[in-house]
Amino acid sequence: MLRNLIRLYSRPSYAVWDRCPSVFQGGQAHLFTLLGNSKAYSSATSERKKFYQDVSISQGDDGLFEINLDRKKLKTPGGKLFTVPNEALAIAVATEWDAQKDTLKFYSMHLTTLCNTVLDNPTFRDKDQIITAALKFLETDTVCYRVEEPSALVELQKNEWDPVLDWIEKRYNVVIGSSCNIMGPQIPEETKDTFRQHLGSYNFWALTGLEYVITQLKSVVLSFGLVNRHLTVEQAVLLSRLEEEYQIRHWGNVEWAHDYDMYELRARTAAGSLFVHLSSESSTVKRKLLQD
Repeated sequence: MLRNLIRLYSRPSYAVWDRCPSVFQGGQAHLFTLLGNSKAYSSATSERKKFYQDVSISQGDDGLFEINLDRKKLKTPGGKLFTVPNEALAIAVATEWDAQKDTLKFYSMHLTTLCNTVLDNPTFRDKDQIITAALKFLETDTVCYRVEEPSALVELQKNEWDPVLDWIEKRYNVVIGSSCNIMGPQIPEETKDTFRQHLGSYNFWALTGLEYVITQLKSVVLSFGLVNRHLTVEQAVLLSRLEEEYQIRHWGNVEWAHDYDMYELRARTAAGSLFVHLSSESSTVKRKLLQD
C-alpha cells in the first residue's frame, strides 16, 4: 500500500537516504534560517531557484525529527523550526526536497505543505473544528448524489458507488444512503456521531491529512475507503470523477487538460493518504517505507 502511494505521489531520487547518516548514527542538528519571502513557500503557484545541494534529517533533543538543507535547519513559513514526529515522515519530506531540480516547485511539495499547515496552523483550528469541517462534506458527499438520467449514467453510479456505500455502512454500522434530490440524503445524527468519534481517534497530524484527502475527493465515503485500504488511489480518484469521466467518454475532452487534472488529483490524494499513514504510525511504517 505504501509503495503504491509513493509511486503515485512522485518518482523522486532516493539518494537522500544515502545522505542521511545522522538519522542512523544520531548526528548533531544544524542551524538554519530559510531566507526569502515566506509567502512564496505556501503559494500554489510559487517557484524559486534551488539554493541547496544536500538534504539530510536529524533528531533533536526533544525526539522530533528535523530537515536539513546543506546542514542548515529548515523552518516553516511562520518561522518555526520544521519538525515532524517520526523518522518515516521525515524521510518522506526530505525525499520531496531532494527530488527538486534546478527550480523548487513548492506547489508540488504536498507533504511539506501539510507539515507546514500542522506546525503553523495559520487558521488556529483545533481538532474539533477540523472534524466539523470534514463532516460537512458528508452532507454533500459525491457518492450520495445520484442523477435520474441518462439511464446509462444512472446504472454506472449504481454499479460503482453502491458497493462503496454498502462497505462503509457495514464497516461502521451506520446508515448513509443516496438521493436524486438536490438536497441530498438525510444523514442520521447517529451516523454523524459515529464518524465524529472515529475522526476524533486520529491525532492532529493525521486528521489534517485526512481532511486534505476529503477535500480532494469531495467525499468522506471515498476518503475512508482509501485510508482504510478498501480502495486504491486510482479507484478513489476515478470514483470521485465518475460523472465527469462518463461525460468525457461520450463527448470527448481536451486530452492534455484531462490528463493533467487526473495526474494532479492522484498526486494530491496519494500524498494526503500517505501523510495520514505516516502521521498515525511510527516504527512499523518506518520499516515498511525503508523496505519499499
